[in-house]
Order: sequence, then C-alpha cells, then structure tokens
Amino acid sequence: MPAFASVLAVVAILYFAKEVLLPLAIAVLLTFALAPISSRLRKLGLPRILAVITTVVLAFLGLTLFALVVAGQVAEVAQNLPAYQGNIIGKIRSLQESGTDNGIVRRLTSVIESVGREINNAGQNQATPGSASPSREPMLVEIFAPSRPIETLTSLISPLLGPIASLGLIIVVVIFMLLEREELRDRFIRLVGYGDLHRTTEALQEAGSRVALYLLMQLVVNCAYGIPLALGLWAVGIPNAVLWGMLAIVLRFVPYIGPVIATVLPLFLAFAVDPGWSLVLWVAAIFLVLELTSNNIVEPWLYGSRTGLSPLAIIVAAIFWAWLWGPVGLILSTPLTVCLAVLGRYVPQFEFLEVLFGSEPVLDPKERLYQRLLAGDPDEATDQAEEMLEEDYLEDYYGKVAIPALLLAERDRRRGVLTAGQMEQVYETATTLVSNLEDIAQEEEQEAEEEEKSKATGEIPKAPSEEQNSSEEEELPDGTGKTVICIGGRGPLDDASAAMLAQVLQVQGAEVVTARHSDITNRRSRDLIPKEANAVVVCFLNEDSAKHAGILMRRFKRIYPTSRVGAVLWSDSEDARPLSAQKDADFTASRLTDAAREALSEAPLIPVTTPRKLQIRTRRSATRPPIASADAET
Repeated sequence: MPAFASVLAVVAILYFAKEVLLPLAIAVLLTFALAPISSRLRKLGLPRILAVITTVVLAFLGLTLFALVVAGQVAEVAQNLPAYQGNIIGKIRSLQESGTDNGIVRRLTSVIESVGREINNAGQNQATPGSASPSREPMLVEIFAPSRPIETLTSLISPLLGPIASLGLIIVVVIFMLLEREELRDRFIRLVGYGDLHRTTEALQEAGSRVALYLLMQLVVNCAYGIPLALGLWAVGIPNAVLWGMLAIVLRFVPYIGPVIATVLPLFLAFAVDPGWSLVLWVAAIFLVLELTSNNIVEPWLYGSRTGLSPLAIIVAAIFWAWLWGPVGLILSTPLTVCLAVLGRYVPQFEFLEVLFGSEPVLDPKERLYQRLLAGDPDEATDQAEEMLEEDYLEDYYGKVAIPALLLAERDRRRGVLTAGQMEQVYETATTLVSNLEDIAQEEEQEAEEEEKSKATGEIPKAPSEEQNSSEEEELPDGTGKTVICIGGRGPLDDASAAMLAQVLQVQGAEVVTARHSDITNRRSRDLIPKEANAVVVCFLNEDSAKHAGILMRRFKRIYPTSRVGAVLWSDSEDARPLSAQKDADFTASRLTDAAREALSEAPLIPVTTPRKLQIRTRRSATRPPIASADAET
C-alpha cells in the first residue's frame, strides 16, 4: 500500500504540475539528443560555451523553420479544401450508382450533400447581407466600444505569450544542462547512488546513450521515410506534398499510431483531388513500398527502433503519457519510458519498472519450463523447446534447461510446497514433452549417422581446426549396438530425468530401456530390464540420496554383474557434488553429457565389495566352534 500510494502521488504531481514539468521533460530529452553534437564540436576545438550555443541555435533554428513551413502548408491546404468538395460528392454518387445498394453509402452521401448545402447557404448569406429574409427574427445587438491600439496589440500577443515563454524556458534549460552536464551528473550520483558509483555511472551512461541513439536513429529513419514520400507524392500530383512528408517525419515518432495517421491524410486528399481512383491507388502503392523498405531494410540496418521496451509496454506508455500530457506526451512517451526502464534496471527500488516495460524475458528458460510443467501445459513447453532447439541440440536443452527445471521442482518438494499430485503432473507433462521432441531426436540421430558415414568415406577432412578438435572432444560416443537402462531413483521427478537421458542416448544410436522408481520397489524390473544390458543408470535429483544410491548400486551390481552400473546426481551448478562415495558404482556423474558419455563408455567394471555387516557375519560363522549335541555329552 505505501508503494501504491507513492505511485499515485507521483502520477498526481505529473498531472497537476504539467505546465512546469512538460517543458523540463522536453528540455531533458533535447539535452540527451544534442549532447553528442556538442561533444563533437568540443573535440573539434571549440570552447564549451561556443559549442553549446552553436548546437542549441542550430537545433532551434531548424525546428523553427520546420514549424513555419508546416504552418504555411497547412494554411494552403485549408484554403483549397472547398475546391475538393465536388470530387468527393461525385465519387460517393458514383459508388451509389454503380449498384452498391448500401445504407452506409447513402447516409454518407446525404451527410456530405447536407454539409455542402450548408456551406453554399453560408456563402450566399455572406454575399448578400442586405437581402430581406421572409421571416424576420429578433436580432441580437452588441455594443462595441472603440478599442485603443495598445489594447488591440495586447489581445493579439497574449495568446502567444504562453508558448513563447515555454519555448524560451526550454532553450535556457537546454543551454544550462549542456554547460553543466558533468556537474549535474556528479550531483545526481551524490544524491542517488553515492554508495554504488559503478552502478549509478553505468545507469547514467546507458540512459543517455540509449535515449540519444533512439532519437537520432529514429530521426534518420523518419527522414529516410518522409523525404522519399514527399518526392513520390509530388511525382503523382498530390498537392502540398512537402507537408505530408514533413508530417510523416514528425508523426512516426508516435509509436504505432503516428504512421497510420501519416498514411490516412494523403490517402484522403488523393480521394478528394482526383475524380477517378488511379491517384488513390498510386498513393497506396507509395506507402506500401516505403513501409516495406523502412521496416525490413532501413530499421534493421540502423537499429533505430531498438529501445529495450516490449511492444505492449510501448502502447501502454503511449496511452498513459497522452492522457497525462496530451499530444506532446504522446511524442515523448517512448523516450520517457526508456528512462524509466533504465532506472528500474539499476535501482533496486524501481526494479518493477524493468519487469513491466523491459523487452528481455523476466524468467529464465528453466523457470519458464518449470512453470509450464506445473501448469500441465506440454504444448507451450514444446513450443519453447523447439524455439531453443533451432540453435541447440537436445543434450544442450536437456542439460541446461529441462534438468534444471526438474531441480527447481525437487527443491519445492523438499520445502513441502509440491504435493504428490503435482509431482505426478510434472512427470506426465515432462514425459509428454519428451515424446513431442521425438521427431527432433530422430533428425539428430540421422544427422549423426550421416556424419559417421562421411567420416568413414573420408568426405570430412582429417585435419580439422582447433575449434573442431574441441567440439569433437565434447561429442558423445557412438551407442550403436549397445543397450542402456535408465531408471528413476526415488520419485516421479527422477523418472522424468531418466526419460530425458534415455532420449539423448537414443540419439547416439543406443537401444534404451526406461523404468520408473516404482518398478524397482515392486521388483518388476527383472521383467522389464534385459540381462544383456551394457549399462544401468540410476538418476537422482535429491542431494541427500547418497545412501539410497549405494543400496541400489550394490543391488544392480549383483543382478547385472556384466553391466556398467552408475549413479547420476543431477546438478545445475559447476561446483556439483557428485556421488563420489559410491565405491560400488562403475561411474558417477552430475551433468547430462558426462552421464551419457559414461553410459556409452567401454571402461572396465569395478568389482563388487561385500558390505561390512555381511563380512562380520561371515567371519563369526567361520570362527565359532560347533555346538555339541545332547548325545555327545552323555
């Protein structure tokens, strides 16, 4: 509640102090944008004051010239609009007469005709002010007092005082921020992050560079869109083509909504200017070509649209800042949200801002998979896995994502927050995921077979580079002709990990038999597991399973004396604690790659050691004297 109240207080301050904070926000963003230019001028040898004043004067002269051109073009379009009225009515009538009996078209036609009649009547009344009307109505009489020249001048200038004052305030603030940029940076560090200079400095640098890069690259992208648009509209005959190109440059700063508005206005003008439909088609074709070129070539090349924000966050931020500060807030929404996201990344108290607005996934792949396993959603889990498997192999995915997700489930089980039913659901979802990835496993198996054939025929060169040598050292051995048994150790989660290991071994060509931990307890394993198996692997997720693992190792060594028997204690950390105390095990491992390599290895077996209690019983039975019978005593 205190945090929520603080957020409401901040929003209220932003809303009611708009007249003060809006010019300051514009000044801060302009400072971010102009700082690289000022720094470049200073590197060329200009003094600081001269570099700052030159940068600010050139920037605001360009903005003023841009605004004057747009204002002149808008006035010209407003004067020419009545001339396009006939073309609009003619096109609506042609649609109606073409056989399209649509009520919407009829209503639109009647509305436009009524608007036209009202305009004509107003023009006729202004042209004949002295004509007598058939019905005389009462006339309102106003008394006009003669005004003085000073009062007239004041009435003309007063509406302009507010914008002029805001513009002057912005210019002054930008100048002083550029002059005292280093001083402001030090004061901000002392105020916010004096205890952690590294993080605060990194936050300031990232915020400044990201906002400046966004504004600069977005301006370049918009100019690369607006200038060809103006030339194309001028070539096809659209009036005031310069205006539509300049408006496109400005409106494309507004995310998602701006490009739509920049497209609709020229299309409507083409609809009004040309009696036919060819001009509308030409304008639509120009916008289509420019959009495809900008989105697929210009923006990926310049990286101008990468802000570190999610698309939904950009839309929500645009709505919020438009409600808060109007059209100017809509234009400033993306840069301001970028600053908030950077603040949330480096200041722990505002971490929720990075979670809400950032484009990076807030959950690790293993956490996302565990969440889907808990929800019993194998379809989305499969989609996530297939997305990762476009670049990785199954052994990498299982070792880096799936097994760590099962370790998260095991930790929750040890904490008592995961019920038996949830564990069974995680197992079923995980095994469904494994079966859904069977096609990818077969593809990888075929690729492995083709590589082996290529090596055998000599198509692959025998002198690979150092990178190839290192990758070959990590490759798993061929499992063709081998039979491996994968068994879960103590619970359903262990069974799921055994199924994942089994699929990786199948990719290597081995024949794999999987069994659940319940098959061991009810002695069904003798019917499920063949005696001629080359290796038996028992999988554990619980860190405290060393004693139980030792019991199973001795048991399987007695049942399968010719097989390599190993235990795997899964771990997602480098400093894993393997089951090194298992003297009866032929191998122990903590990673999937090591477990698969040991299961397919040809290393010699370790002889079974007799348990200590059994040795004591055997020794006592050998040294104890025979008991005399009753007949002997007599």
